[in-house]
Amino acid sequence: MTDAATFWDKAAPKYAQDPIKDMAAYEYTLERTKSYLGANDRVLEMGCGTGSTALLLAPHVRDIIGTDLSPAMVDIARAKADAGGIKNASFRVATASESAKLSDPVNAVLGFNLFHLMRGAEDIFADVYKMLPKGGYFITKTPCLGDRSFGFRRHPIKLAVAVMQMFGKAPYVCFLTQKELEDALEFAGFEIVEAGNFPSISRYVVAKRA
Repeated sequence: MTDAATFWDKAAPKYAQDPIKDMAAYEYTLERTKSYLGANDRVLEMGCGTGSTALLLAPHVRDIIGTDLSPAMVDIARAKADAGGIKNASFRVATASESAKLSDPVNAVLGFNLFHLMRGAEDIFADVYKMLPKGGYFITKTPCLGDRSFGFRRHPIKLAVAVMQMFGKAPYVCFLTQKELEDALEFAGFEIVEAGNFPSISRYVVAKRA
């Protein structure tokens, strides 16, 4: 299987140009997320990709740090921040595991369309819990491709992903269920304060450090 950073480096130019598939769901995700963030908050977004979400949230917070394991993605994110004159958004090359151990104090951690693409997400959740202050938020949106609500489609998708991985055309994919995702967050110590599906396959969860 292709190394994850190499895979996403190759995908970065096309990823940056591809339109958002469900703009209504994306905008609703942004609005719900902004409702939990304050003007004085410092925010970390893991798996920030080319920085689009971080840059849209930047005007609503004190500052935001975006991390991604792909140097090519981070280069694009930095260029977009420079082009937009956005000074309170910075971007770094780091895995989710490395990001969860950053010494920078943050009030909220975000991870969108990320945790189905990695092994050991449970360990990341535990590290995020430790890095957040009491009352801090961990906000995620994760495609739960193993969920029964996804119906029969999950079976051909599993097969297609396996074939694509053989040729280096797909990254690692974990077929999580919604229950597995939320159980893992609660096991890490979080209290789930909001959860919903928009679009139907993606589980949006707001978890709070009590």
